Amino acid sequence: MAQFLLTVLQVLLALTFWIGIGSGSSNHYNAGDHVPLFVNKVGPLHNPSETYQYYDLPFCRRGPVIEKQETLGEVLNGDRLMSSLYKLKFREDKTHFVLCRKRLTSSDIARFRDIIAQDYYFQMYYDDLPLWGFVGKVEGDYFGQGEKHTKYYIFSHLKFNVLYNADKVIEINSFSDPSYMVDISENTEIDVQFTYSVSWNLTSERSETRMNKYSRASFHPISQKIHFFSFLNSITVVVLLIGLISFLFMRHLKNELRSYSIGDEEERKEAGWKLVHSDVFRCPRNISWLCAILGTGTQLLILIIALFALAFTGFLYPYNRGMLLTSLVIMYTLTSIVAGYTSTSFHSQFEGNKQKRSVRLAGILYPVPFFIILSVLNTVAITYGATAALPFGTIVIIILIFTLLNIPFLMLGGVLGNRFGLLEFQPPSAVKRNPREIPPQNWYRRKLYQVFLGGFVPFSAVVLEWHQLYASLWGFKIYTSPGIMLFTFIVLIFLSSSVGIILTYIQLSGEDHEWWWRYVFLYCTAFFSIQTCGFD
Repeated sequence: MAQFLLTVLQVLLALTFWIGIGSGSSNHYNAGDHVPLFVNKVGPLHNPSETYQYYDLPFCRRGPVIEKQETLGEVLNGDRLMSSLYKLKFREDKTHFVLCRKRLTSSDIARFRDIIAQDYYFQMYYDDLPLWGFVGKVEGDYFGQGEKHTKYYIFSHLKFNVLYNADKVIEINSFSDPSYMVDISENTEIDVQFTYSVSWNLTSERSETRMNKYSRASFHPISQKIHFFSFLNSITVVVLLIGLISFLFMRHLKNELRSYSIGDEEERKEAGWKLVHSDVFRCPRNISWLCAILGTGTQLLILIIALFALAFTGFLYPYNRGMLLTSLVIMYTLTSIVAGYTSTSFHSQFEGNKQKRSVRLAGILYPVPFFIILSVLNTVAITYGATAALPFGTIVIIILIFTLLNIPFLMLGGVLGNRFGLLEFQPPSAVKRNPREIPPQNWYRRKLYQVFLGGFVPFSAVVLEWHQLYASLWGFKIYTSPGIMLFTFIVLIFLSSSVGIILTYIQLSGEDHEWWWRYVFLYCTAFFSIQTCGFD
């Protein structure tokens, strides 16, 4: 079993590695051509979500800074690329080239000391290749009777090591030379000379595979162990659930066959879920809200499937800045037609009118809470001056996309669902005029316990892989395992369906016929609440 899981894991990792191929550079350079190096952002190492513009710090700059034209996805991702003073011409070596001579004031020194104490890093891009480095370092010297004197140093020399093949840039690394450090422990003005060196070296690596080094984290032994235990955990939960479902239904079938084989009328007496056959198909309360939730959920499901399809066709790969968020915005807009169609079509099965309310609710159910949360976070980001703050122009573009594209697609889906949707639902048994009274339930049949169980079981099966994903999102690694994530997504859908079947059976066995809302709304809320709390 372990060997089989390891083999499947290797196949998924190989598929992940194959997806990264084909993202090479299309730029060609001659010797001496200028290849721009863009500075992006800075931030503390322990909190990668807190980033600021590069020139918010007193780095070398001369004249007006030219901002790179960015896509919507890059802006949403918090990228703020700007021109720099570094001149890295193709295949042209440099040694201790002076970047600038800068006089650091007391406020500049205090600023540098503060960011060095927080382990600030910087990020740059060279021919669309990311590179990182540290601003400085802290050292503690001990003198006398245990007294600690902290020393703050800023790196004044940066080394660039660039690999090339023919007329293309293959790889670049930056190193802060510890031999060139300036002590800024005192609050006195000092003159600092910032320099850099560039060395070019030939490599046999092809341009098409130049991004593979960012995928090597997926093949690290520790990462493979985490993926393996994630597979083992998921398979274990799946097997247990399949066994539980089989046990419940086989037990039920045996009881039914036994009662009919004996022929005793008392044994054939209806009990449990049979008593609610006239109420189980009753039209649920707040049908418009229920249809809106189903429409929104279907839209998000199709959205995720579409993103996986784009990833596996090579169109969407993790090295293209902002492409994921750009695709997310476009696909969400296009799939609005799915939300309108699903909500209207489902509503038409129970009521022949009031479908417009379902469409309107489907249009605000997800976007309105999302925009409220985004506005709060954006206000906080603006207050701190972080790059996560969206510019006014970007906000206007998002509003225009929602108004001019999202809403019309949603209405179009509603029209299609009303005309070509499902026919009126015909229940297999007649529905009583008055609903049956629900008897008192045991503790394990109550909503709170079942909602918790319905969210906990799928969460426990995918928690390890989700931890890997969030560690990549909140760290400095690029998540490059769509194959493994697809497997986790399939397991999550299967477990959610299986748990829903089991808990619905338990609920109906307790003669509780109000099953619609418990697993459409409460279950989803509990699952995502548990998931969010688990990683906060």
